[in-house]
Amino acid sequence: MSNFYRKIIEQRAVFLIIHLFILLQHLPFSSAAQDTSAVKNCPQQDLTDLISKWRNKPPKVKPDTGKNAFLLLFPVIGSNPATGFQIGAAGQYAFKGKNTNSLYSTVVGNLTYTTKNQLLLQIKNNVYAKNNKVFLSGDWRLFIFSQSTYGLGTNAPEGGVLDFQFGLNGSEVNTDSLVQPMKYNQIRFYQTASFKLKNALFAGIGYHLDWYDKIEDQKLDTANHIYTSHYVYSTFYGFDPKSYLVSGLSVNLLVDTRDNLLNPYKGYFASINYWINPKFLGNEKTSNLLSVEWRSYHSLSKTNPRHLISFWLLGNFSPPGEFPYLNLPALGYDQRGRSGRGYSQGRFRGTNMIYAETEYRFPISRCSGILGGILFANMTTADTPDKSVKLFDYVQPGYGLGLRVMIDKRSRTNLQVDMGFGNESGALYLGAGETF
Repeated sequence: MSNFYRKIIEQRAVFLIIHLFILLQHLPFSSAAQDTSAVKNCPQQDLTDLISKWRNKPPKVKPDTGKNAFLLLFPVIGSNPATGFQIGAAGQYAFKGKNTNSLYSTVVGNLTYTTKNQLLLQIKNNVYAKNNKVFLSGDWRLFIFSQSTYGLGTNAPEGGVLDFQFGLNGSEVNTDSLVQPMKYNQIRFYQTASFKLKNALFAGIGYHLDWYDKIEDQKLDTANHIYTSHYVYSTFYGFDPKSYLVSGLSVNLLVDTRDNLLNPYKGYFASINYWINPKFLGNEKTSNLLSVEWRSYHSLSKTNPRHLISFWLLGNFSPPGEFPYLNLPALGYDQRGRSGRGYSQGRFRGTNMIYAETEYRFPISRCSGILGGILFANMTTADTPDKSVKLFDYVQPGYGLGLRVMIDKRSRTNLQVDMGFGNESGALYLGAGETF
């Protein structure tokens, strides 16, 4: 397919998704004719109930005391050319306070080591405190890592078409001659604190640090005039291609009416964050970033809350040349690292980026509610002003399906198995909780 016709199809696809997004926001989903009297008599069960049934023991009835916690631990095993064999552990701790109206909070972490002496340590928190009056959100990382880059814009890479790429939880499993592999160390400390103003409205501040050091462009060979996207961008805008940091403050405004942070059945989450990174905090130059996000959840059944449709919109916008290359908005670099199912993390990157996704969630188990499924579709567009590529000039779609297994009914924690596909790309995702 020629680039001309591909571009027309992509543009029409994005306008269709946008119009569908707007239309579905205004439909009365709760009146959908999906109700059955059988569902009303089927309380939600989880794996513990199923195991009790197999052992011919009645399910344990645990009253909702308002003080609940659930810890999930699981191994991490994988392999790819950049990191070698990986082994580690991941966990999710879900908890809520003493009051019965307290909302669930989560702390998620993982520690992974590879045979190429690489280390990945991540801790992420989304915590409600002080009887839901304070909301804390953080992303802490220590990486001794390698990851490929593909250039800027959703038309990247230039010079050809990638072979089919396959990923596992966002990491590429195979490689391609057009890929630009990199090694680097990263320290990230993002933490915000937002305080309730009224009802579901919060406002707050945050601190954000990203430090990349010992950056190595493995395909860079200046002696033979072989340059990488990272090197060209860094030298053009005056950044040290070996090391840089971004350190700054943010002001945050958010509204959160979700009934559950881990697995919402209704409500919405909207946030606007404005970052400013002044020179006196260690930056090479002053930079600014506007980040906006929307998530909403709409019931399709009056009696079965697991039957719903959800939407996610994410936008990051910055002036050209203010941020170092690896700090530019990129796919899979949201706080939870969940955007871009169907593509590897960092597959698309740009000065500005818009990401949209819709997901249909439905029960599979007729009565117990233990098994569920999802269907999803997403789109990504990123620009590169240096080459006159604007937002929506190129749009990359993704789609897929997944299975959910309810392992803790009180916190609504699901095991997640998803398969996503994109343009010459596919990926398998294993984890806990919902994508958004």
